[in-house]
Amino acid sequence: MSDTPAAEAPVARVLPMLGLAHLDRPFDYLVPPQDAETAQPGVRVRVRFAGRLVDAIVLERAEDSRHQGSLRYIERVISPEVVAPRRMRELIDALADRYAGVRSDIYRAAIPARHAKAEETDTATRWEELGEAGEPDLSAWTAYAHGESFADAVLGGKIARAAWQVAPGDNWAAALAALAAKVALDGCGALIVVPDQKDVDACEAALREVVGPRQITTLTASQGPQARYSRYLSVLHGQGRIVVGTRSAAFAPVQNLRFAAVMFDGDDNLVDPRAPYVHAREVLTTRSALEGCSLVVGGYARTAEAQLLVESGWMHELVAPRQTLRTRSPYIHAAGDSDFEMERDPRAKQARMPSAAFQAAAKALERGTPVLFQVPRTGYIQSLACGQCRAPARCRWCNGPLGLPAGGEAAAPTCRWCGRMDPAHVCPICGSRKLRAVVLGTERTAEELGRAFAKYKVITSGGDNVRSVVPSGPALVVATPGAEPRVDGGYGAAVLLDAWALMQRPDLRAVEDTFGKWMGAAALVQPHGSGGEVVVVAEPSLPVVQHLIRWDAPGFAAQELSLRREARFPPAVHVAVVDAPRDGLDDFFARTDLPEHAELLGPVDLPPGVRLPGEWDREKLGPAQRILVRTPLAGRTALGKALRAGAVAWTTSKQDLPLRIQVNPVDIG
Repeated sequence: MSDTPAAEAPVARVLPMLGLAHLDRPFDYLVPPQDAETAQPGVRVRVRFAGRLVDAIVLERAEDSRHQGSLRYIERVISPEVVAPRRMRELIDALADRYAGVRSDIYRAAIPARHAKAEETDTATRWEELGEAGEPDLSAWTAYAHGESFADAVLGGKIARAAWQVAPGDNWAAALAALAAKVALDGCGALIVVPDQKDVDACEAALREVVGPRQITTLTASQGPQARYSRYLSVLHGQGRIVVGTRSAAFAPVQNLRFAAVMFDGDDNLVDPRAPYVHAREVLTTRSALEGCSLVVGGYARTAEAQLLVESGWMHELVAPRQTLRTRSPYIHAAGDSDFEMERDPRAKQARMPSAAFQAAAKALERGTPVLFQVPRTGYIQSLACGQCRAPARCRWCNGPLGLPAGGEAAAPTCRWCGRMDPAHVCPICGSRKLRAVVLGTERTAEELGRAFAKYKVITSGGDNVRSVVPSGPALVVATPGAEPRVDGGYGAAVLLDAWALMQRPDLRAVEDTFGKWMGAAALVQPHGSGGEVVVVAEPSLPVVQHLIRWDAPGFAAQELSLRREARFPPAVHVAVVDAPRDGLDDFFARTDLPEHAELLGPVDLPPGVRLPGEWDREKLGPAQRILVRTPLAGRTALGKALRAGAVAWTTSKQDLPLRIQVNPVDIG
């Protein structure tokens, strides 16, 4: 190692990739002369930190150090590639403040691991030379009010942001592909983020209709290390102008980014399951603000978060006129699932459907079209509820949930916690001895439908067996939400089963999620003029059912946001959840200076199924518990910064207890 540092800007301020809150700050190192040209901001380097070698990102070069002692030299430059350009560093700084996160955690999610062989890939070839692009057809946007002017604004380089409610019958992937291709032909970049591989495949197929296969860059978790890193480099060097991918693709360093889109933002797949639990929608809204690019938040339904952006004026609506929706949507109606309804038709009773749903399915099958049955979950009967009042059936001994074991309907109700049988269960709420399945699942539903419609084939999709397409002939398709296969020409009918089981989940977003799943299934059905019919097995008087019948996503989102405001829940306010052992929570908040008007709720036990990783003396320090911190919307990052400072103080005090902070999580329990 040279004794003389680089002649110009000899100090490199680096961020070690340590994942610790109290070390989430720049550290100064000297740059040796041989690395003076390559150790640039955004480059990965290797440094010695606390006696061991660690990776780091160079944040800046400086002439002087703020450190009073002597400085070490960086060990080496891992690669001269500037994998974290300036705009990405600014984005990650903003997200770390918002989510009370550690920047190194976000860098790991944003930048693929280095693969040396991938750096040998040709990324110098210009995008135009990778294939031949046709003339994109932007006519799909004319079906929406102000859609044409929105597309013109995007292509004109203006900042246009929209909450796009996809009309039934529209190919959303084709519409996005045409706009993205046109942006790329103009020499700019386009980025499309979707929840899963099925949606990536749909976008890629639509893009191949207008551009060459090599002109499309996909970024997904299923790709190997070499493929992912080489594609990342092609985007970084400007070769990849059109990027399509899942949640981590939201960080893709697209050069001259003009247009970004995130579809179906209510999908949990768009939330990183690792700290600091960043949502792809928030990544792209932040990028739009920092980089000045146009943005679409799209889907058949609309989340309360998107509605808040619309009502604040930060983005506008892209919604088809009412007449267009009437023409394109199927006939949607509700059929109650009361015992009286089931008794009206023996065949409907056998298939666990009201008579109206059975008739809609039968008519569609007779026309030679498939019928979709949406079921909340896969498998067989999972748990039981009272047949009269639908109160969950609980064990008399341990209060655990009652279910049916592998014996099926003939077996006695059995507790899923303690294993005791309860053949004489009586509902403590209404006194009824009748039981009903809470969720029967795809397999059980397929069996029942097979008996009710004996001459038709039954196809299931869900869990580990998800089908992307099914033939257009008559068949019964039983699928879980999000796993509905597509069919050429659309389904003749759809039946949305066990709706109440979706809506009665103990989740703030249960009704919003249910509405989105219904809209997604209904969009696959033929228009009313072609005989398309959707039957939702739920009480017709429910507001969410009425919004579905009217195909009114904006109205439902406005109502949902209004209810959140009344209850003071996100996104009407900022809410963070802090999980730690009971005594640790007191210590954490004693060290945290919360923003003005912050309100603490709790502590409470963690929600069922949620655990806090780590080990501690539970007898001495208590079980893991949760405190909610609620603050007004004023100040986008105030809550995150305060909790981040508290986490630094917590770890600096040499606390070795586990701590988890989530700001505005999808599920607050």
